[in-house]
Amino acid sequence: MSSRRTSVAISSLDAHPNALEILAITSQLPCIADSELQLLAEAWHNTTMLAEARRRALEPDSPLVLEALGKFETVQVLFAEEIRGGEDYLTVDPDVTSMALKAVRDAIAAAYARPILSSTEHAALTKAWRAVYPLDRVVAPDLGARADDVTTLLAALPRLAARCHDTTGAEEYAAILSSDAVVDEDIRCAARDEAWHAAILTSRRRVWQLIRHTANEGCKRYCHTCRQRTRNAETKRVIHLCVDAACGLLVAGALEDDIVDVLTAPVSCLIPEQRPASGS
Repeated sequence: MSSRRTSVAISSLDAHPNALEILAITSQLPCIADSELQLLAEAWHNTTMLAEARRRALEPDSPLVLEALGKFETVQVLFAEEIRGGEDYLTVDPDVTSMALKAVRDAIAAAYARPILSSTEHAALTKAWRAVYPLDRVVAPDLGARADDVTTLLAALPRLAARCHDTTGAEEYAAILSSDAVVDEDIRCAARDEAWHAAILTSRRRVWQLIRHTANEGCKRYCHTCRQRTRNAETKRVIHLCVDAACGLLVAGALEDDIVDVLTAPVSCLIPEQRPASGS
């Protein structure tokens, strides 16, 4: 008799019986070290049984399958540079990264689909991941010296997306556009480049990519009231300013304060608790 379970209706991650494993895997993504990519690649081997388990895990009736596929997109974003290759600071061959990410995606698929998979299917899909991460631990990425400001800024972004029915969000959106009018774009671009260099030096490249992805998603949400989403040049500009500010805050401890100020000044209304002025 087959031990495979039938379709299970699950409406959210909070209601998922395997939420701990899901969170443990997805929280680890921006924290995966280059050495661990190598180990994941070495541990992953495709088989006919694994392919069948993967197909089963990603069927349309699989629990929260769209959310699982969304996590696949996040993986692609976090490791985009490693996949492309060619940068001097990269230490993992793109082919190795590609193999490792197959192990990562299989583990994500297995975690979400656990209620409808047999124990054998689940074990096959998570085998490579478990070879490197045997325990389920929910980890928090290192957001740097101004972690609170990073989280405050990211939490504010959905208000901007709902500004058509959120008075505070509308006021903040207008304030950002007003501040942008006096921004020197060349200076801002140079500051962003300095911040990216700091992210490389502090091993926060993947956290940087996660913040950019999270910020973009936050600003692009639909308004809960009217289910509308505004997409125009102004909105794109505000998103860019917010994303650059969040990334500048991520590496603030490794940058001169003036550089951080250049990136955060246009969105200061979202992070009112700024650092004290020198000598204060």
